[in-house]
Amino acid sequence: MPRVAARVLTVTSALAALTAAIPLGPPARAAADSIIVGGRPVPVADSPWTVALASRDRFGGTRAGQFCGAVAVAPDKVLTAAHCLRQDVLGSEVSEVPDLRVIAGRDELSGPGGQEIPVRSAWINPAYESGSNAGDLAVLTLSSSLPAGSVIPMAADGDPAYEPGTPATVYGWGDTTGFGAYASVLHAADVEVLADGDCARAYPGGVKGAYDASSMLCAGRTAGGRDACQGDSGGPLVARGRLVGLVSWGSGCGSPTAPGVYTRVSAAIRWMAGEG
Repeated sequence: MPRVAARVLTVTSALAALTAAIPLGPPARAAADSIIVGGRPVPVADSPWTVALASRDRFGGTRAGQFCGAVAVAPDKVLTAAHCLRQDVLGSEVSEVPDLRVIAGRDELSGPGGQEIPVRSAWINPAYESGSNAGDLAVLTLSSSLPAGSVIPMAADGDPAYEPGTPATVYGWGDTTGFGAYASVLHAADVEVLADGDCARAYPGGVKGAYDASSMLCAGRTAGGRDACQGDSGGPLVARGRLVGLVSWGSGCGSPTAPGVYTRVSAAIRWMAGEG
């Protein structure tokens, strides 16, 4: 796992959470399973395309086995981060996870209501690079369809939703503090899309990681304090009513000098079309 890690809950950390807060290592580092820091609880009904990726077999019954986020872009298709499906996260190949599913329409992960829909198949972007988190995209096909109103449009190249300064919102069930306080209800945090130059200065390479504007974007606040964190990986970043990013990686959670980095959805559209 890269030193600047993706934001997903691993099998090991899920088991540790049953008896203690999940250790994140040095405070400036975030693991691959971020949650919303500096956010607020929100009803799933207001963002029905936000779904949880779960496996009780791999992550236990706490929080219904949630370990990543995902977002519905078609009634039977959801996007998530490729790193959520890595073998070191799941403990095996994704095809060997017997109960991989999405949880939709449910405010509290272990509560009543909503749907739990099995994943029929998974496509991991062939261009994904685990060392750099470039190409961090996976597409899951569901065994049954969500309601048509439960999907969100994707922002293509040139969409004004990508303009720096655009208000955006990130959603997830992840760590709300950066120190292992995982949410049981959906949270959201208001951030803004940042300029590529600012992102490149925050992540110039080396131990902090390298920002690639062709496949990534970053979002946060100048003062910090609002961000995705552990457990939020694969969840949506939404601006102007369109999906612009998927939670991918970052250094710490909510730092003013290290904003959250997201898979750029305009790039994801090209990868899904086989355009590289």
